[in-house]
Amino acid sequence: MVSVATTTSQHAAVAMPLLEQGISVLVEEADRVDSEEADAMIAAAAKSGATLSVGHSERFNPALRAVRDLELRPRFVEVHRLAPFSFRSQDVGVVLDLMIHDIDLLLRIVDSPIVGIEAVGGSLLTGSEDLANARLKFANGCVANLTASRASLEPMRRMRFFSPGGYVAIDLQKRYALIIKKGPRFDAERGRLAELDPASLPDPRAFVFSGLLDVREIRAEAGEEPLRAEVEAFLNCVLGTGPNPCSGDEGRRALAAAQQILAAMDRQTWSG
Repeated sequence: MVSVATTTSQHAAVAMPLLEQGISVLVEEADRVDSEEADAMIAAAAKSGATLSVGHSERFNPALRAVRDLELRPRFVEVHRLAPFSFRSQDVGVVLDLMIHDIDLLLRIVDSPIVGIEAVGGSLLTGSEDLANARLKFANGCVANLTASRASLEPMRRMRFFSPGGYVAIDLQKRYALIIKKGPRFDAERGRLAELDPASLPDPRAFVFSGLLDVREIRAEAGEEPLRAEVEAFLNCVLGTGPNPCSGDEGRRALAAAQQILAAMDRQTWSG
C-alpha cells in the first residue's frame, strides 16, 4: 500500500501504475486532479481490486467526528474557510485548494443531491480565483452558503448547522464544537414563554439551561491528529478491518460539485 503525496500534477501519473498492479493507494489532494484522471484511477482500482482512497483528512477532525453521531438534518449551513496568502498552490484556485474540503463534508452530512448552485468569486493576488462564495441548494431542501478565501488576514475554519432539532457550531481549526438542542422541558414550557417576564426569574440563565435547552461543548483531546487517523483508517481498510475512509467515488463526487461551482462562477467572476 502506498500514500501518494506528490505535487498535484503528478498524482495520476504516480498512482495509476500502482493501482493497475493491484497496489492500494491513498491519494492526498486527489480533488485537484481533472475528471478524466479521477475516472481512470477509479476504473483501474476496480479492475485490479486495489483500494483507492482520497485524502480528505478533515473528515477526521475530532470536533466533526464528535457530532457525527447526532444524525444532523440541517436546513441551513454556513461555512467559512479563510486563510492568509501563503504563496502555495497557485496552480489551482481557492475552490479546489480550500473549499473542496467543505464540499466533501457537506455532501456527506447533508446526504442529498445538489439541485442548484449560485457562485461568485475572483482573483485578488494570483491568476486564479482567491475568493469564492457558493450557495448550494439540495434536493431535501437544505441550503448551504460556503465562503473560501486565501487572502484573509486571519485563518478561520468554521461550520454552523441549523436544523429543527438544534444548532451545531464547529470550529475545525480549534477542534471545538458547541451543540444546542431542545431540552426535556422545552415542549412543556414553550406555551408560556411568550407570557413569561424574564425579570420575574431569580436566575434566567439557570431557567434556560436547566432543562429548557441542552447545551454541550466538545473539545478534542490533546494529541488527536486527523492526518494520522486518516492513514490508520486507510490501513485498516486495506487490511479488511474497516471501511474505506473516503472512496474514489466519494472523492469524484466532491470534485464534480467543485467543478459545478467553478462553472457557475465563470458567469459571475471578476479578474485582477
